[in-house]
Amino acid sequence: MNLENYIASIPDYPQKGVIFRDISPLMGDGAAYQEATRQIVAYAKERGAEMVVGPEARGFIIGCPVAYELGIGFAPARKKGKLPRETIEVDYGLEYGEATLTLHKDAIKPGQKVIICDDLLATGGTIAATIELVEKLGGEVVGCAFLIELMDLNGRDKIKGYDILRLMEY
Repeated sequence: MNLENYIASIPDYPQKGVIFRDISPLMGDGAAYQEATRQIVAYAKERGAEMVVGPEARGFIIGCPVAYELGIGFAPARKKGKLPRETIEVDYGLEYGEATLTLHKDAIKPGQKVIICDDLLATGGTIAATIELVEKLGGEVVGCAFLIELMDLNGRDKIKGYDILRLMEY
């Protein structure tokens, strides 16, 4: 199955000169969504993952079915103020400003092998912050899985040394 057939490319969105890669058609097709999930599950098994972490919000869409299929837990990395219990946080840069990502203090056990899942790897800032959160709690990031990698944004540069799976590249 060619998963690229299920990605819509929207020119000039959200601003002129940008091509937005929309994963909605992939999620809307049961067979394509299942195939993408299956590939990430196989990767997570190879890496020995014991926990899945996904950054808000599309990381939930990718990571939750992976955790479910593996029979392991899922921990959401959320924007500041969204998690109700004691958290740790990391500030990170965005294209136009800064943001804060948080994780519950008890989300990851020391030594736990974690795979981070998200829809796409762009500049790498969100994933680098997610990695930092996991490692602050003593977790070991054994891999990062994405549906899409936007090659021209060089996100890998921010997460050098981490194993990466991407199902598609643009």
